[in-house]
Amino acid sequence: MKVKSALLMLVFTIATVLTGCEPLMVLDPKGPQAERQAHDILLSIGIMSFIVIVVFAILIYVLIKYRASKASPDYEPPHIEGNKWVELICVGIPIVIVTYFSIVSVQSNYIVEAKPQAYADKEPLVIYASSSDWKWHFSYPEQNIETVNYLYIPTDRPIEFKLYSYGPITSFWIPQLGGQKYAMSDMITTLHLAADEPGEMMGRNANFSGKGFAENMFNVTAMSEKDFDKWVKDVKKTAKPLTEKKFDELLKPGHLGQMTFTGTHLGFNPPPEEHHMGAPKNKDGHTDHSQMDMNMDMSNQ
Repeated sequence: MKVKSALLMLVFTIATVLTGCEPLMVLDPKGPQAERQAHDILLSIGIMSFIVIVVFAILIYVLIKYRASKASPDYEPPHIEGNKWVELICVGIPIVIVTYFSIVSVQSNYIVEAKPQAYADKEPLVIYASSSDWKWHFSYPEQNIETVNYLYIPTDRPIEFKLYSYGPITSFWIPQLGGQKYAMSDMITTLHLAADEPGEMMGRNANFSGKGFAENMFNVTAMSEKDFDKWVKDVKKTAKPLTEKKFDELLKPGHLGQMTFTGTHLGFNPPPEEHHMGAPKNKDGHTDHSQMDMNMDMSNQ
């Protein structure tokens, strides 16, 4: 009786506590890429839960049916060399499950890596997202503005992020819009996202990059195309221009609040060349091992 009461109390406590929890951001998608990923996560959870329930049900059945107390003291089990059906089930079912998950993963990977199909006929908004210790710089070349630690995007339009880093490797992640992707110092990686509805979201660096990693976050606001154009006009009227001197100050390690500028750093401090991979180079064009070592040391702090 005491055991049953304790179990009921435990279930009640868990249910009560969980009712106050907000939904996981990855399971609260606001865009087509995130919606596909959330579908795959729920599909995986459902299949794995079914497998666990079936396995535990078989285990309970075997423990009860073949428990020692039911057999006579002189009982000797028959000698069995093997059973092809049992072996086929034990080997075949895992193969089927892994094959199915592999097919789903490959299909989803192609979908989330490409421009969202729902907006295939629309021109993407290109945003250069670069990280430094420990902040994010967002450059809008089409609008000729730049923001620090916050991002405004229009809804119902594909967004093409160009990711790179001015320090150690970071990972750009907006959970409600899609998966994460690395930003590195000597190459650009491209991430396609889109927002289906207006709202506030959180973005962050998901890769450890030193002592300031925990606060390496940024705010994301999705709004209608009309409101986005209005914001761009307001920025051009009120924000100060971004100079090379000011940008060099922003690159120094530390945390900053949200900042807005007209112009971008892409002109005087251009991003790495597209598809260019490898170690940082010095002025002579050779591999700069000192820079690699410095980046590695910063990552391990």
